[in-house]
Amino acid sequence: MSVVQIGRSVVDPCHDQPSARRTYLIKLAMVALGVVTAVFAMVAPAAAHLPAQTDSESIPELRGTMRTVDEGGESIFVEGINLTITDASGAELGQAVTDADGEWVFELPEGGTYEVFLDEATLPDGVPLRNPDRNPLTVDVGNGASRTVLFPLGDAAVSTDTTIEIVQLTVDGIKLGLVIGMSAIGLSLIYGTTGLTNFAHGEMVTFGAMVAFLFNVTGVFGWTTSLIVAAILSFIVCGVAGGLFNAGVWRPLRRRGASLIAALVASLGFSILFRYMMLYQFGGRAKLYKDYQIQEKVDFGWFSIVPKDIFIIVFSVAVLIGIAIALQRTRAGKAMRAVSDNRDLAESSGIDVELVIKWVWVSGSALAGLGGVLFGLTESIGWEMGFRILLLMFAAVTLGGLGSAYGALLGSLIVGIFIQVSTIVIPTDMKNVGALLMLMLILLIRPDGLLGRSERIG
Repeated sequence: MSVVQIGRSVVDPCHDQPSARRTYLIKLAMVALGVVTAVFAMVAPAAAHLPAQTDSESIPELRGTMRTVDEGGESIFVEGINLTITDASGAELGQAVTDADGEWVFELPEGGTYEVFLDEATLPDGVPLRNPDRNPLTVDVGNGASRTVLFPLGDAAVSTDTTIEIVQLTVDGIKLGLVIGMSAIGLSLIYGTTGLTNFAHGEMVTFGAMVAFLFNVTGVFGWTTSLIVAAILSFIVCGVAGGLFNAGVWRPLRRRGASLIAALVASLGFSILFRYMMLYQFGGRAKLYKDYQIQEKVDFGWFSIVPKDIFIIVFSVAVLIGIAIALQRTRAGKAMRAVSDNRDLAESSGIDVELVIKWVWVSGSALAGLGGVLFGLTESIGWEMGFRILLLMFAAVTLGGLGSAYGALLGSLIVGIFIQVSTIVIPTDMKNVGALLMLMLILLIRPDGLLGRSERIG
């Protein structure tokens, strides 16, 4: 009896693969790891050890301006705030005090890494530090450079209206949800086209933020760029890295019939490996971009927001609308949705599944890197930021429906809003736990997710 095989080849799980193939697979994985390690070794150390900038005429210094807002919305410059500066070894170099214009300056002996600690006891009554968890701040200063240090202060008159607080937190949640959604779409598409639950996706978010940091702050290539240019370069670098990662690791595994459980364990191993590589190369201290740090809030009555957050929301909406149009209108987008819906049927219809998967990895990784830049702009850049947002991405993707790009976006918005609004009744440190509890409750009601579809087995 003859058998006609349509689509991709079938691998008998009971058939032992030749040892030569296993050896080839191991060597290929080692080569891929070697390439990634070499890239980090050549580029990333400059982030932890900033290169000296030859400028003998300028003295490196730290500076800043402390101001708050009164009940009428007018800026008030705060005088008499004490700041303590220490070097990388923890030795105190001296103190600075804000003047009548709220300004302070501290000259440094040389470029390097320093910590600035704000004494909260010197703040005026009723004026809190907006981000007390980011005190002290770690800053990197090049020789001859002047670095601005930002300590945002809360408003002098804080509203106690619960309705206004809910509106404010909802706006913050929409911003967070859009950033999560931009990163989670790639995770959802990768799962839909390959069935792989990629735990290393969070490290691509961190990688994107740190690549932008290299271009925007350190000047490791002999020049620095604006954050907008750095974000574009990060988008390209992450897309290329995702394509290479697929070609060097996941495509050979798929060709040799590796099970999804084995691929999941491999992605978890890569996640841990890349995370600690970035810790080793970039250090454990949080970093900040040099652009768009000191900004005054724009008051809209019911809520207030800084200009950079307005840009993040508008830009994220524009990008996500573009992704939706691409998935609906373009040939590549239709092919991605077809492979995600039914890979075997798409392959038998003449679609090049491997080419589709390659572009899913490229576009998904590029979006993850861009999401990392936006996430780093709203908070700080750290080696664990991708792992923290990965849990939220998994919650969003599962909530919206595994494999659905639109479900990932909807789930991300729900998770982001719920996280922020829940801080009214639970401590801020536990807000992510609330999102995971909400995920479990919804999955008990609808296991397939909000936009997922039940599949018939058998």
